[in-house]
Amino acid sequence: MTKYRHVLALNPYFGSSTAALGVFPPTGLEYIAANMKDLVGKVTLLDLRYEKAYQDLETLNRFIKAEIDLLCISVQWDAQFENICDFISRLPDEVPTVVGGYQATLEVEEVFKRCPNVDMVVRGEGEEIIRRIVSGTPSSEVRGLSYRNNGSIVHNENQPLPDLAGLAYPNRALRGHDYYWSLGGVRLSRRTFDTVLTTRGCPFKCKFCTFSLNPLGQKRGYTERPIESVIEELKTITADIVLFSDDNMFTNIKRCEQLCDLIIENGIKKTFVVQARVDIARHPRLLDKAQQAGFRVFLIGVESPHDRILTQLQKGITQQQIRDAFAVLTRYDFHLHGYFIYGNIGETKEEMLYIPKFAREIGLDTISFQKLRIEKYSPLKEVVESTPGYYYNRIGGAVYSEKFGRKEFKQIRNRMRSEFYNPAQLLRIARKARRIG
Repeated sequence: MTKYRHVLALNPYFGSSTAALGVFPPTGLEYIAANMKDLVGKVTLLDLRYEKAYQDLETLNRFIKAEIDLLCISVQWDAQFENICDFISRLPDEVPTVVGGYQATLEVEEVFKRCPNVDMVVRGEGEEIIRRIVSGTPSSEVRGLSYRNNGSIVHNENQPLPDLAGLAYPNRALRGHDYYWSLGGVRLSRRTFDTVLTTRGCPFKCKFCTFSLNPLGQKRGYTERPIESVIEELKTITADIVLFSDDNMFTNIKRCEQLCDLIIENGIKKTFVVQARVDIARHPRLLDKAQQAGFRVFLIGVESPHDRILTQLQKGITQQQIRDAFAVLTRYDFHLHGYFIYGNIGETKEEMLYIPKFAREIGLDTISFQKLRIEKYSPLKEVVESTPGYYYNRIGGAVYSEKFGRKEFKQIRNRMRSEFYNPAQLLRIARKARRIG
């Protein structure tokens, strides 16, 4: 007998923030919904970015009170955290409520404090944890769960990281709409978007990066889904553009070649977006297959044009290796996007302002850049704390120094943006977009 008749999986973000942009689905929440679906009577997925009627709290609460006996909410982002907690706190307190997600894991105590109606917080990856909850396992026996008990908060031991191969992938039949580029409720593109996860984890140890850690600081061991499962999922997708959300799509070269071969053999016609390291340029046979399979946008972590900083970040590459890699990559019909970090320890203004010039020199089509940031389990945290003149105001925030504060960084950022995105570069972007589709 099922314990829960009707579960609501809720993405509470809407409005004009980055978290509310409507391009990609809430994949983490969809994994949760898919992995409990066989254990409950019914799962409804509500993404408030698209469900305007339910953005009204009174309407949403009427629906929850009438239909729902378990509420699962994803809190992923630092942005709007206080507002989201306020929103959650006004949902019906008589319905058992479980909160999970990256930011909820980082701020467990704060979620309980701000949301008296929240009964449980799932810490870290939640697919196996939610199955135990909906199966009726006592809270005290569910690893990775924090919960209320007689006026206090109990934190169970951490849950071991799940094997990706054993998880159900998202059931897109739960969606009530397509995902597309929108802002403020206005659709900006005809093309539709989706995401697919084929691996979790990354074997590299870049010092600035915490993507390979879950919010508990646990190192995600590299784990792969069976290729056949990935192809099966791709066949269910109707979206035009698919992001492979793996930390590094090309960790296993042989596997990626096999994936490209199967995409081609099965006649799957999509525009694929991938995250990669510059090392991929050493594998021209794979690049040939990737282009044929529809891989069009490469998101590449360059991080810095300076060898000293690349060493500081433990990136494992040099400026010359970056130049050599892009000499190969620019021969293909790929849109090449480069990620950069500025405000590194000891970095001068002149070194930061060299970023846009270097990006054009190596042939990047677009770039984005962010200030050096300190996450809770970042190896850079101790470096910043032990370097005189450098500081951060909060975990998750930017690193500042006596020379570079918020005002100085804003000026540098604006100069980098204007120097890279000049009229000639914008024209190049438009022409390439038309050529590669």
